[in-house]
Amino acid sequence: MSTRFNSIPTTSQASGTADESRAAGRALRDAIPFEAHANWQPEPDRPDPVERVLAVNAGRQARLVPLRMSRMAESPFAFLRGAATVMAWDLSRSPSIGHNVMIDGDAHINNFGLFRTPRQDVVFDLNDFDETIVAPWEWDLKRLTASINVAARENSVDMEGRERAVRSACEAYRTTMNELRQVSPYDLWQMRSYASALHIDAPTHLDADEKATIERTVERAMKRSHATMLAKVAEPAGKSWRFKVDPPILTQLDAAEKNHVIDGFRAYLQTIAGEWRMMLERYDVVDVAHRVVGVGSVGTRAYLVLLIGRALGDPIFMQVKEGIVPAAAPFVPPLEEPFRHQGRRVVHGQRLLQSSSDALLGWTTIAGRDFYVRQMKQIRGSVPVDWLHGATFDFYAWCLGLLLARAHARTGDPALIAGYCGASDKLDAAYATWAERYGAQTVADHAAFCAAISVGRVQAA
Repeated sequence: MSTRFNSIPTTSQASGTADESRAAGRALRDAIPFEAHANWQPEPDRPDPVERVLAVNAGRQARLVPLRMSRMAESPFAFLRGAATVMAWDLSRSPSIGHNVMIDGDAHINNFGLFRTPRQDVVFDLNDFDETIVAPWEWDLKRLTASINVAARENSVDMEGRERAVRSACEAYRTTMNELRQVSPYDLWQMRSYASALHIDAPTHLDADEKATIERTVERAMKRSHATMLAKVAEPAGKSWRFKVDPPILTQLDAAEKNHVIDGFRAYLQTIAGEWRMMLERYDVVDVAHRVVGVGSVGTRAYLVLLIGRALGDPIFMQVKEGIVPAAAPFVPPLEEPFRHQGRRVVHGQRLLQSSSDALLGWTTIAGRDFYVRQMKQIRGSVPVDWLHGATFDFYAWCLGLLLARAHARTGDPALIAGYCGASDKLDAAYATWAERYGAQTVADHAAFCAAISVGRVQAA
């Protein structure tokens, strides 16, 4: 007699053996041939991308919306980062084999990076989960490959180089998924990619200069900590500390809003493990400020909380960030309760997708709005896009494809996905063609957005 444990319903789980799932995946190629993924042209009813961007400004802090618009206007890649809502509509019309996993929802090239685990190891993984949701695995892979193409364009990489980088990411995704179909769930959950990413067995080999590019990122990230951040963003205030005002990025709150955040922080403590709650109770909240972050998140409410240890005066910075409805939500079935709380959704998705999540990750509600809470400096750094050229880009794209496959395998059926993707490079070629076409669409959408700013239709800072 066997017993199946019922967990929180999130995805379409495997129900048969790995061989049966792999055969089912192969059979799906007849319904959704690889060539179908290469197709991209705007649907006749495709919404105006500018209108979609403006629509998601609703509910954000009006004073910061022009800053969000100006950040998105900086480049096609910045537009892609901020316009998840535009791409979500496009992806909802794209072919899929119908296998849903917990996706990141915003798996662009800048949303991978280095962070410190509870054991103080530095690992490389997905690091942004605001858009996480249950949806087709293809949506994440297409978001990643489109971002690779657009970032490569900005680095003056030619079409051949763009295709090579996208193929590298897809090959890594496909071959990693094939390997993971033979890995037990228990062993899968133990997998980490440590900061020594140079040890990943990628087909692209780096020369000394290219290795130095990766090593500089790791070295720079290792130097960041709560203590190094203290001197940058805070200043002594008697026997304590307070934030340095740096508008519009870092601004003080009035007493009422500060008290709301502190109350919300107290409630958050009940959502983390008891041993970590006991640790945080040895710290005092000494100041709270509003801090603007990212491109797509600008205008949402994001607070920085400074805690100081009573015994040694050591700092911890916590980010309290508003969780909003993800861009893909209108195109998929709603998550069940209690994950309609947007902060809890983010926490749930991160814990499922990330190899080793922040032990202090939790959620709360402030003035009727949903938030999640994490360490500010637990997220430590990523490779700057403008460093990526040639073999370094191909290698980095391979790493991202590998990490995305691992994340998807944790909630999906790796044998089914591997069976569909196959052993040839036909799927890689289809995604490379799609990414080139969608990259051109992003450039056109960005141009239309900038034109809207120039005529006053969009107000930018």
